[in-house]
Amino acid sequence: MTSSTSSAHIQLTTDRLVLRPWCLSEAAAVLDNSRSVDWADDFPAEGDRVVAGLFDQFPDWLGEHGHRLIIERDSGLVVGSIGLFWPPSEGTLEIGYGIVASRRGRGYAPEATRALADFALTAPGVHTVFANVELSNPASVRVLEKVGFHRWATEEHLARFRITKTDHHER
Repeated sequence: MTSSTSSAHIQLTTDRLVLRPWCLSEAAAVLDNSRSVDWADDFPAEGDRVVAGLFDQFPDWLGEHGHRLIIERDSGLVVGSIGLFWPPSEGTLEIGYGIVASRRGRGYAPEATRALADFALTAPGVHTVFANVELSNPASVRVLEKVGFHRWATEEHLARFRITKTDHHER
């Protein structure tokens, strides 16, 4: 993974993906149901619409450690989004992600999640990144397990996963 600074935001690059911060104009296009030639045919998904609608309420999500679009390097198309629910609380930070149906099964979700979790664990004061996953979503459970997150709690319909700086250094 590499990172580069662009207009005070860090863009993360993996072997096959670019994770770059959302622009307000992209969020507006998602909310207006406008189409961009830079989007996969099935982008945005419902989760992307929800996140785009919350940027006014949570402006930090547009910052350096916030939400990003997932761009397929080969095609240049937006194929999902991933984000950190900034700011951290007592050193912990939640991560969420989604890949459009047409690009699932290619390993993009683990690749993007690994890159953003690694980046999050370098942020000042952050020692743990966590995700809560509905047990009815086994694909998301597998993503977190592939990346090295550990299940630390299970409730009736929810599994709680986390990765810490210690886990990160042991990978």
